[in-house]
Amino acid sequence: MTRMTPVFLSNRGFSVGVGDVTPSAELSREKAFLLSEGYQKCHDYIAKLDSGQLIAQPGCTGEETLESLILHELSYIRDRAGKACMDNLSNIKIMSFSNARHNAALVMAICGSKGSFINISQMIACVGQQAISGHRPPNGFYKRSLPHFQKLQKTPEAKGFVENSFFSGLTPTEFYFHTMAGREGLVDTAVKTAETGYLQRRLVKCLEDLHVSYDGTVRSSVGDVVQFSFGEDGLDPAMMEAKDGYVLDLVHQLEHIRNTHPFSDEEELNIDNMKLLSKKILDAKLGCSRALFRVNLEDFVEEVIEKTAMVLKTPYYCSDHLNRSILMHAHSISNSQLVAFLESCCRKLNKAAVEPGTAVGAIAATSIGEPSTQMTLKSFHFAGVASMNITQGVPRIKEIINAISTPIITAKLRNVRDEKLARQVIARVEVTTLGEICEYIEEVYVPDKIFLLLKLNTRRIRILRLEVTLATIVQSILRTKCFVPIRASQITTVGKSMMAIRPPTDSKFSVCIAVQIMKQDLQKVVVKGDSIAYLELTVASPLGIHLAGLPSVKRCAVYANEKHGDECSIIAEGGDFRGILAERGVDGRFTKINNPVIVSEVLGIEAARSCIISEIMTTMEAHGIELDRRHVMLLADAMTYRGEVLGMTRNGLVKMKDSVLLLASFEKTVDHLFEAAFYSQRDPFPNGRKSSKFAGVSPVAPTPSTFQYLGFEILEELDGAVVLAHHSMPPDTVASFVIWLQS
Repeated sequence: MTRMTPVFLSNRGFSVGVGDVTPSAELSREKAFLLSEGYQKCHDYIAKLDSGQLIAQPGCTGEETLESLILHELSYIRDRAGKACMDNLSNIKIMSFSNARHNAALVMAICGSKGSFINISQMIACVGQQAISGHRPPNGFYKRSLPHFQKLQKTPEAKGFVENSFFSGLTPTEFYFHTMAGREGLVDTAVKTAETGYLQRRLVKCLEDLHVSYDGTVRSSVGDVVQFSFGEDGLDPAMMEAKDGYVLDLVHQLEHIRNTHPFSDEEELNIDNMKLLSKKILDAKLGCSRALFRVNLEDFVEEVIEKTAMVLKTPYYCSDHLNRSILMHAHSISNSQLVAFLESCCRKLNKAAVEPGTAVGAIAATSIGEPSTQMTLKSFHFAGVASMNITQGVPRIKEIINAISTPIITAKLRNVRDEKLARQVIARVEVTTLGEICEYIEEVYVPDKIFLLLKLNTRRIRILRLEVTLATIVQSILRTKCFVPIRASQITTVGKSMMAIRPPTDSKFSVCIAVQIMKQDLQKVVVKGDSIAYLELTVASPLGIHLAGLPSVKRCAVYANEKHGDECSIIAEGGDFRGILAERGVDGRFTKINNPVIVSEVLGIEAARSCIISEIMTTMEAHGIELDRRHVMLLADAMTYRGEVLGMTRNGLVKMKDSVLLLASFEKTVDHLFEAAFYSQRDPFPNGRKSSKFAGVSPVAPTPSTFQYLGFEILEELDGAVVLAHHSMPPDTVASFVIWLQS
């Protein structure tokens, strides 16, 4: 194939012409219809916002809701135009070519050599919306994105939507918006090169000494066990033939066996004989090992047996000899074929086992670090919740391996269809302060006393479904440690929605201290005397009193997942994972948080390991990056095998490794070496990278447990140790590369 392909291309050639990207009249008409329909919907949304009739989405303002709706509609236009373009390519007659199989651009996209279907649709149909930091272009000029448009204009053409294609040509404003988005892409590419380079270096330094030992475990250079079996199955990711990390494509393997092992004249196996034969072979070849692979193989064989049984029962099988022969070769399986299939599967499984000495740590570090260059540096908004930033791409990977995070909790409800229940849970979870539910707080001055008068906004309490009464508010005030202490004797309730609070007469605060506190907390408050200072301070304290909710949960929103039939769940910003799990109405089995450190504190270190694996795999898959799960498992185990979540940083490396030389080779070299010399630390280096630094030669192969001493000769034996010297080094420098090996 390698020799034949260049000969074919040298004779035929492969080129792209204007005819490959010329739209048909039908496609142009369909595109015009989509644009007119989509633009009309966008204008309707804008009119609703101007008239105050636009219903805000959960957790969003009216402006954010409008942006979300318009972006959704414009994305729909681009997707529909792209789909129409792909469908139209198979019907139009392009120059001298008769069908889409000869369209050069489409051929490149399908075979994966260059480009994608989006690129083709942009060349032929519609370029689409230009995004700046995940949003439509902002109003960089005074109240408008460009001086070509009216002020405060929110229409698609004024906010970066390019309706033309590259074939038809862009207008001046469309070209300007396109250059803005292109510049962001260039800067993003330049910056993330340095970010991902340092990210990969940290991963390599923290994982470089992990290797597979002869007992199948993954160990560090000092013998610490990180994994009992690499990737939980002991298989080499490089030997996987199927997708999603599976060792074999069983369907393809069975077809190969059927083609290479003819059915011959032997009788087909009956159902019982198939089951007995497969069990006998698997017991002999696998035994009790490879349990997961054996289960998958047994399930596949069971499926083949059931399919064979259905074929044997069909009337066509018994009608004549020709139909019987065809069905036997297509669906049935003989004794020799079943034996060959099972033996080939077991043989490939054993061949795929990871070899002892493989530097799985360095391989995992590069396998995770290299694809990260394909990801973006920006954070995106959560779908439908414009007010919540969900970090993705390179920043998210950095957060995970640095063991830091901006915690986001996704809580599943017991009744996923009840939006009223979701609102009630949010009311109990989200922080509610007295200032948010007060209609007013007024200072009342009378000749004989001064007090505060508070009136609750009962309508807001009812809309937010808060479980708050005057009695709970009084208790919250008494529990809160205010700058000016408030006692129960100072509070008087008036009716069901009002209360009066008198300032204390024996306050220990002076006017000067009150001024400093007001500068920090209230700002712009002018102090004019003792009574006013105390009063202003008392005004500030109740406003921040925590009435309901969890203190660390700053914001909550209801998220309706369209992919699962508008199931309602709660998205919360905060780290009180234990508090949300204990909230009634929340299904703790399906509630998760994206912070591994908090998961470790609440659910344990194994749950934190699973959280790290899930978060990294989710981030990679969001960018279309395929990554073998075994590499991520090793990274998660390296971060958690000490019993706590350690980051891949200089501070985490100190807790992971005890070797002075390894720490010095990473960062803060002088500090580590000086401290080791001061405390007279000893660092044995039996194998791997450290020994190569002092031996003066590079490692022979990435197999630390099978270090080869090529070009060394034994000088002498001292106290049970062997002194080796390399023949290329001068005799007076032998001491600089002495290697001590325990006998």
